[in-house]
Amino acid sequence: MSRLLSLRRPTGIGPVLRILAVLLLVLAAIMLLPLVLLILEHSADVMAFVVAFGITVGAAGLLLFMTRHVPVELRPRQMFILTTSSWVVLSAFASLPLMLGATHLSPTDAVFETVSAITTTGSTVLVGIDHLSDGIKLWRGLMQWLGGIGIIVMAIAILPFLQVGGMRLFQTESSDWSDKILPRANTVAKAIGLVYLGFSLVAVISYLLAGMLPLDAVVHAMSSVATGGFANYDVSFGRYADQPLILWLGILFMLCGALPFVLYIQMLRQRSLAIWQDQQVRGLLLLLAVSIVLLSLYRMLRGVPPFEAVTSVAFNVVSIVTTTGYASDDYTLWGPFAVAVFFYLTFIGGCSGSTSGGMKVFRFQIGLIMLINQLRHLVHASGVFAQRYNGRMLTDEVVRAVIAFSFFFFFTVGTLTLGLALMGLDLVTALSGAATSVANVGPGLGSTIGPAGNFSSLPDAAKWMLCVGMLMGRLEILTVLVLLTPTFWRK
Repeated sequence: MSRLLSLRRPTGIGPVLRILAVLLLVLAAIMLLPLVLLILEHSADVMAFVVAFGITVGAAGLLLFMTRHVPVELRPRQMFILTTSSWVVLSAFASLPLMLGATHLSPTDAVFETVSAITTTGSTVLVGIDHLSDGIKLWRGLMQWLGGIGIIVMAIAILPFLQVGGMRLFQTESSDWSDKILPRANTVAKAIGLVYLGFSLVAVISYLLAGMLPLDAVVHAMSSVATGGFANYDVSFGRYADQPLILWLGILFMLCGALPFVLYIQMLRQRSLAIWQDQQVRGLLLLLAVSIVLLSLYRMLRGVPPFEAVTSVAFNVVSIVTTTGYASDDYTLWGPFAVAVFFYLTFIGGCSGSTSGGMKVFRFQIGLIMLINQLRHLVHASGVFAQRYNGRMLTDEVVRAVIAFSFFFFFTVGTLTLGLALMGLDLVTALSGAATSVANVGPGLGSTIGPAGNFSSLPDAAKWMLCVGMLMGRLEILTVLVLLTPTFWRK
């Protein structure tokens, strides 16, 4: 352990600290955008961002000075540490404006709001969002936008390399690295960044043309593409529930964020329709279509006009499945069947290599393949059946990783549920709160944390537990759990 914590040794902590310093500088630079807006609107939150900027730059400068002689070459163990520590450190420093500003959030609430933003979960403890300064609203959107691109880079370039949760199945040439990781990471990040920025700009322009206010268009564009779910109003996307065009644009951009970004890059380079040939994409679209049809018919049978039913169902189903967490309506009032469907949809998530959370569609598809093969073996005990996904053989390594991830996913949800229940929360709140945090969805079920409520009334201990759940879910759980094993810290 002492060798790992040494700064200058190639296997030490120095490279991790140096990269954390660079990430803090990026965070500080992004703080300047809401600061400029706050200066223009003469807001009292100006000093909060000035102080937060100074603290962040100071911490980054100290780390850079401490690691000035450290070469940046990362080994697998250092990558595990960096992956987890980067999200924790960025969340801590990004929470400073919320603690120091006019929101006057407690450290617990500020960290909860920030972790929810950076992990693109979308759960909130803020009340009176409509009356926040424009700078704070922009900061909430920027945190989600920053978290979204970080999630994509991690899913495409880092997790396959670390062989986490079956992600190796999607390893490409761009993520087939040796010990020297950063040069390839830069190439991947640049390509992803251009696509991500392009979607964001198109979303801003589309929302503006559809009638959104300028700040709303910017913030909602960032949270839509990042599948984050933060809105500028207490009623979430319900502010535009009477404008179907905006709802359908929201559906479009949430879907864009939930599809594999590496396929967008492949389409641009090869001018092909690779994204429509991907088994994961087809599975996600089929799931959405079936869910929307069933719930739309259910609502129409209850007297809702067809177009209104399809629009509201499509928006809220896409929002939950992509783990965005917007709500245009309180779907918990639609009836017991709808509530049950939304609870199940909470766990699914979008595609691998997207901004979405959840278990991801590919794991359910692999589970189905394994189930079918097991049934075949019961009939033909000596038969040999090939297991293929997206035209590739499913190796034992991938299958084991998927099974391990699935077990620990539900184990984490179950453990969090017990912990929240111990805090005095009712079963619906505890179970849906645990599920929505680990799946990074946002709203839970029930009157407290449902789409019409928020997380402000929960005990502080419950909020910290949910922060852990959000981080574990976003980091694919095993990335965090491996740090808790004694074997990891041995020389």
